[in-house]
Amino acid sequence: MALTQPKPATCLPPLSFEFFPPRDEELIDRLVSGTACRLGAYAPEFFSITYGADGSSKEGTLRSVAALLEANRNTAPHLSQGSDTDTAIIELINRYLALGVTRLVALKGDARKAGDRRPVYARDLVRTIRQHFGDALRISVAAYPEVHPDTASLDLEMKFFVEKVNAGADEAITQYFYNPEAYANFLDHCARMGLDLPIVPGIMPITNYQGLMRFSERAGADIPRWLDRTLRDKSDNVADLCAFGDEVVTNLCERVIQMGAPRLHFYSLNRWGACSRICDNLGYVKT
Repeated sequence: MALTQPKPATCLPPLSFEFFPPRDEELIDRLVSGTACRLGAYAPEFFSITYGADGSSKEGTLRSVAALLEANRNTAPHLSQGSDTDTAIIELINRYLALGVTRLVALKGDARKAGDRRPVYARDLVRTIRQHFGDALRISVAAYPEVHPDTASLDLEMKFFVEKVNAGADEAITQYFYNPEAYANFLDHCARMGLDLPIVPGIMPITNYQGLMRFSERAGADIPRWLDRTLRDKSDNVADLCAFGDEVVTNLCERVIQMGAPRLHFYSLNRWGACSRICDNLGYVKT
């Protein structure tokens, strides 16, 4: 699998990178001064910070966002409703606005507290944000080209997606995938339904076979058989696996760029190495 020649920087879409909130201040400082600094050289539109199950990392997410904003890094916190009341969500968003946040990633999140059978939908969170804050925030939502593991069919997946868009989403960021045709198929469905918001592909670098397989099983991301077998064969040699993974993901990025991807959103896992190598392969220029 040979890499194509790097494209001129003018042909490339912007970037964004996703982090998870470190568990303490020392690690937050290390993220800001290390990984964020390295990836910031590619002038991303923003960094995003994830939000733990049912808000378990709420304060960690807030501290990480504040630290990145203080370092002049445009940052978007993830947010899910979970068991929080609308009042608690509004209070948290007000804290983000006071820090200078201009965009959010609004997600379904996990189920509410035990005994509360009310379903949790991202559309309701998006609607709450719009009702209370108008257009003060740009809202990203999730998209699942290979169908969310809890959803029975693509038709139902598209129904849920349309509801999020109609509630006020500005763009969508997809779950990661390694079959570019899944992204193409999702774009076709959106076009047929008259949806014209940006659909940003989520990109997961490959650096560890066992970790990727575990995470993909939970997330419902499909690993093509050919890729599974090749990664398994290379799993005992980190250098070979990473080199092959960089090729696979670089070629995937080239395909989705050809399809008109409006941005590439990298799931960095708080590491800069693979993301940087892939961006270099694609021809992104460091500032």
